[in-house]
Amino acid sequence: MNFLRGVMGGQSAGPQHTEAETIQKLCDRVASSTLLDDRRNAVRALKSLSKKYRLEVGIQAMEHLIHVLQTDRSDSEIIGYALDTLYNIISNDEEEEVEENSTRQSEDLGSQFTEIFIKQQENVTLLLSLLEEFDFHVRWPGVKLLTSLLKQLGPQVQQIILVSPMGVSRLMDLLADSREVIRNDGVLLLQALTRSNGAIQKIVAFENAFERLLDIITEEGNSDGGIVVEDCLILLQNLLKNNNSNQNFFKEGSYIQRMKPWFEVGDENSGWSAQKVTNLHLMLQLVRVLVSPNNPPGATSSCQKAMFQCGLLQQLCTILMATGVPADILTETINTVSEVIRGCQVNQDYFASVNAPSNPPRPAIVVLLMSMVNERQPFVLRCAVLYCFQCFLYKNQKGQGEIVSTLLPSTIDATGNTVSAGQLLCGGLFSTDSLSNWCAAVALAHALQENATQKEQLLRVQLATSIGNPPVSLLQQCTNILSQGSKIQTRVGLLMLLCTWLSNCPIAVTHFLHNSANVPFLTGQIAENLGEEEQLVQGLCALLLGISIYFNDNSLETYMKEKLKQLIEKRIGKENFIEKLGFISKHELYSRASQKPQPNFPSPEYMIFDHEFTKLVKELEGVITKAIYKSSEEDKKEEEVKKTLEQHDSIVTHYKNMIREQDLQLEELKQQISTLKCQNEQLQTAVTQQVSQIQQHKDQYNLLKVQLGKDSQHQGPYTDGAQMNGVQPEEISRLREEIEELKSNRELLQSQLAEKDSLIENLKSSQLSPGTNEQSSATAGDSEQIAELKQELATLKSQLNSQSVEITKLQTEKQELLQKTEAFAKSAPVPGESETVIATKTTDVEGRLSALLQETKELKNEIKALSEERTAIKEQLDSSNSTIAILQNEKNKLEVDITDSKKEQDDLLVLLADQDQKIFSLKNKLKELGHPVRLRCFQKWFICVSL
Repeated sequence: MNFLRGVMGGQSAGPQHTEAETIQKLCDRVASSTLLDDRRNAVRALKSLSKKYRLEVGIQAMEHLIHVLQTDRSDSEIIGYALDTLYNIISNDEEEEVEENSTRQSEDLGSQFTEIFIKQQENVTLLLSLLEEFDFHVRWPGVKLLTSLLKQLGPQVQQIILVSPMGVSRLMDLLADSREVIRNDGVLLLQALTRSNGAIQKIVAFENAFERLLDIITEEGNSDGGIVVEDCLILLQNLLKNNNSNQNFFKEGSYIQRMKPWFEVGDENSGWSAQKVTNLHLMLQLVRVLVSPNNPPGATSSCQKAMFQCGLLQQLCTILMATGVPADILTETINTVSEVIRGCQVNQDYFASVNAPSNPPRPAIVVLLMSMVNERQPFVLRCAVLYCFQCFLYKNQKGQGEIVSTLLPSTIDATGNTVSAGQLLCGGLFSTDSLSNWCAAVALAHALQENATQKEQLLRVQLATSIGNPPVSLLQQCTNILSQGSKIQTRVGLLMLLCTWLSNCPIAVTHFLHNSANVPFLTGQIAENLGEEEQLVQGLCALLLGISIYFNDNSLETYMKEKLKQLIEKRIGKENFIEKLGFISKHELYSRASQKPQPNFPSPEYMIFDHEFTKLVKELEGVITKAIYKSSEEDKKEEEVKKTLEQHDSIVTHYKNMIREQDLQLEELKQQISTLKCQNEQLQTAVTQQVSQIQQHKDQYNLLKVQLGKDSQHQGPYTDGAQMNGVQPEEISRLREEIEELKSNRELLQSQLAEKDSLIENLKSSQLSPGTNEQSSATAGDSEQIAELKQELATLKSQLNSQSVEITKLQTEKQELLQKTEAFAKSAPVPGESETVIATKTTDVEGRLSALLQETKELKNEIKALSEERTAIKEQLDSSNSTIAILQNEKNKLEVDITDSKKEQDDLLVLLADQDQKIFSLKNKLKELGHPVRLRCFQKWFICVSL
């Protein structure tokens, strides 16, 4: 600080110390001082001088400030001063510009300093690395400095950041900063970074920018938020506009659904602040970016469907019909709704169903058309309504038919209580306001665009001109207004309507030529030499006459193709006709209208051409020129070719219709098949249930028969014989087989038990053999397990005995059945028995049959139980075998352990014997030396070890 006071004091002490000298001394101090405090004070002084003496500080101190950023990163305070100084040097301060009144010079100065700074790309990389510092005094000046660099030389700085490792990712971290100042300035930085650079836009989008920006907008209150919301919306527009990849990512990420709350503004008569209007305007523009006609058709269509599905279109229509909405917001909402429904049938159908909240309710289309033909409405609003009507009819033949039908006599409301869209269009078409004439003519032309059916239907429209006079057709009334010499804008609109109406519609051409005054009027307009203002009308008249020639089917002898061409050659001249036809495409407003579908004009005087009409002119200008120069023979050949093509087209159309019908039939058959499949599955389920019910009834019936058989007391030999003649012999043979199988299984089990017994006896004998005390103690556990095995074997034997008893019982029952069979063979019914006896025997037979069936069932259950017991016995034998094998292995291990212990004991005895020998020798030596020796403890230990 003392140094700073000295410098500043020296500066004011005498005139010899100029500002440049002061700045030079400060720079020397920054470069040469070894104390950090001195360098910090010098940089702070440079910061205070940098705003007023921007040029001098920039020239002398920039290099030193960059060096400070490189070497003094440990001190955040001096880094902050250096960044602030560089920002003052490079940025163009508006206040300074106003005071000095040198805007261009200031901008050039900032650009020059920026160019010096970024000449070394390492400086930008260094600045990016400083943004990683969390210290507020470093990060915030760094953000402002980088933003200023991007504003001065955006493309160059963008390229440096793009090639810098993790450059964009570092800047994206600013959006997550908890300090709102840095976060908000980070949004401004990203605005400058993403401007007109698709690569950076993609990187920022995939760094989760959409999620963070939408979160910020929600936190700030959506449309009610402040300028931060505006900045976020501008950044979103930068990321999405003309960037198909980001638009697809935005849609796939379900971010369109998050836009719906933006437009929940309600029906408010107040509370529309300037900031809210700005925010909502940007939000509507963002929706339009996603559904712009300039986008790929597939992307636009998918966004339109998503907006309908999430309710965004419905919300926009609510704003459209609300009261108290500012005019510019209403205009932009109409334009937005227009592009959301353009070419999307689902959205167009929904828009047709929207009603205004009036009494009685009116369709939204009618309300909008009322504004369009009302000359007191703002011009931009009328243009927006026209655009909305055009988008509603774009590729919407259903909507075109509904509009034209409101003009037909059968659908006009005779009471006049309601106004239809057709009546409004006719009213605008023939009003005194030229702009209403033009708008109504263009709107009606769009109702006929690429729709031959509606062109023919519109020929039926009749208009009542005055009381007592017969009605005239709409086509004739349009030509009558043309001949009356109205304003140029009106005539241009009517001529565009007539050209659209007659193109690709020979019937309409015939109706037009049927009025004998039309052709002379057109030739007269084309042949006159009028001023520049009338040249456009002459060109449109030439186009209309050319359409009447090209689409003429020669149904009128007076105005056949060849006669019309001769008329042109005589009265106008072919070259003159082609020259007048070229006036249309050479007009200065023609190219402007052909660029985009929206009718966007600065004033009503510029409202001349319609976008769709420019495409029609481009399509017909060449073919009309060829048609004029063609000879009659070429026309005949062309007619033949056309007829052939028409026949071919009719055949193709016929087959297409057949294929379409067959497809419909196939779809119906598929639906019938699926229906029949469902019915079949239901019937199968019902059959299964019925079968199970029948089985249950059979079981109940059999049970009742068994119960009746037990109650019966009289059973004769006839019953037995009847049973034997039925199912019983098969049951007996099967029982015999099962008994034989059980016998074989029992013998097998008995042999296995004998083997196990012998094995156990062998084990017992091996265990009882003489051995050491250690062996007897080791095998004590084995004897316990063998005892358990014996007990299990005894259980198995008892089960086998019970099974033998059951088998014997079955054999006895078999013998009884055999005896009954033999008894039946000997007995036979006597021929002379009475019918009563036979009936009694039949009853007895049924009872006996029930009893035998019950016995058979019991035998089956017993056999099943025996089979289960046999399986259990087998499992027990298998477990016994495994247990015996385990015991045998343990016995072998014990024998090996015993042998090893014996060897160890023998080795130990040998060692003890050697030790004893050594002790005795030592004892003798000690005795010889005369020392008393007591070895009783050693002897006791030796005896214990020996034992």
